[in-house]
Amino acid sequence: MRKFPTIRADYPDVDVIRVGDTYYMLSTTMHFFPGGVILRSHDLIHWETAGHVYDIMETTPARRMEEGSIYSQGMWAPSLRYHDGVFHAVFAANDTHKTYHYTAEKIEGPWTSHPIEGFYHDSSLLFDDDGRVYIASGNRNIRLVEMEPDLSRPKPGGLDRIIAGDTARGLGYEGSHLYHIGEKYVLFLIHWPAGHMRTEAVWCADSLDGEWTGGDVLEDDMGFFRQGVAQGGIVDTPAGDWYAVLFQDHGAAGRMPVVMPIAWENGFPKFSSPSLDFETEDLRPGAVLRPLWGDDDFTSPVPAPEWEWNHEPDLQNVRIGNGALRLTSSRVDGEITEARNTLTRRTFDPGCAAEITVCGEDLKDGDTAGLCALQGLYAWAGLRKENGSYFLVMGEKTDEGFREAEKIPAEGPAARFRAVYDFRDLKDTVAFYAETGDGWRPLGPVHKLVYRLDHFAGVRIGLFLMSGKEAGGSAEFTRFSMTVDED
Repeated sequence: MRKFPTIRADYPDVDVIRVGDTYYMLSTTMHFFPGGVILRSHDLIHWETAGHVYDIMETTPARRMEEGSIYSQGMWAPSLRYHDGVFHAVFAANDTHKTYHYTAEKIEGPWTSHPIEGFYHDSSLLFDDDGRVYIASGNRNIRLVEMEPDLSRPKPGGLDRIIAGDTARGLGYEGSHLYHIGEKYVLFLIHWPAGHMRTEAVWCADSLDGEWTGGDVLEDDMGFFRQGVAQGGIVDTPAGDWYAVLFQDHGAAGRMPVVMPIAWENGFPKFSSPSLDFETEDLRPGAVLRPLWGDDDFTSPVPAPEWEWNHEPDLQNVRIGNGALRLTSSRVDGEITEARNTLTRRTFDPGCAAEITVCGEDLKDGDTAGLCALQGLYAWAGLRKENGSYFLVMGEKTDEGFREAEKIPAEGPAARFRAVYDFRDLKDTVAFYAETGDGWRPLGPVHKLVYRLDHFAGVRIGLFLMSGKEAGGSAEFTRFSMTVDED
């Protein structure tokens, strides 16, 4: 049994499928790499990371943070399908204005990229019973396009039509999820009319070229600050029960998956708000899943699957294994959001804490390395080297700009930092601490976190190195630990 959301972390725009006794969920990962995170479950409630669709999607200067950045852009709103023994993932990236198609025989990969012609915003794949394949996509007006069997381009002379449209003020229809269920074709959409919360809409038709009818069907915040539940996929169980996996905004922590039961009436879905003791059929009793959070001793030569880089990493300046993550700077940066090779993890509601030890013996003067809360209005605690001496520094960015809120002498070239996040009832704060000979002491003020579209992602825990005067300094990170508060 689990209170909701089902996963209390930033996994937005989810699509979900079942293959045998296993559910798979694909989520938006925006500017983070590796991208296209895939989760695995046997009951739709407990999940683990199965892997990522790609390490590098298509390299560009901005994705490498060499000419600006792609914060709030990159990969989003994916479609995940399993057809004839092959997994398919399709999604758009608004920084390149392209659509990407990947396939794999196993969910863990390897995934292979295939060219696909056209830009399909918030797309949904449909492999129909007659062997034809379609993509539904768009914003406000939802277009259905028949594709070549290999999805390389629209099929000449194939179906191409608008199947749903909207003229209301606010966010128009988007977030397509298209299915052929029984005798009906069913299209699930997100909608946000002016004056309302996020809503879920459904349109139905007896055939793809027939008349589509529908509208808003769900406007429910489950008692949470008018944060409506909407946008996502649906899936059935072997017993024939149906569930929707949608998302709900939870402030600075991000957009979180919510599982809702579905009943069918004359081919039309009816949503039910789950109770707090809601549970689903366990398809594999006793299965042990890897937690979505936890400690890391950095003994593996590759980051654990829960880690994602803030942008495409510069791996020649990264070394991991033998108990440490070693970052080396390749340039001077003005602020933390410009620093390359920041290694991140999701935060968790209702609260969580992370700790890391930083060794700065190889820092150069002006370098800072430490632990950050990564978002547009970021905050961090770090070890800085200045004129041969070391300091513990806390910095934060607010609407008034950036400031170093506290700087005190360090006891040596190593320090351990803690970040404590509190998301209860949209409190959305982070407090930093440094370990001293007298125990843990606060470092700087409690910082207010704000979810904004400049990053379009929940705040992340980040390990960072930033050079202030010259490139080439290094820092080692050891003994990462993370805890998540109980409900």
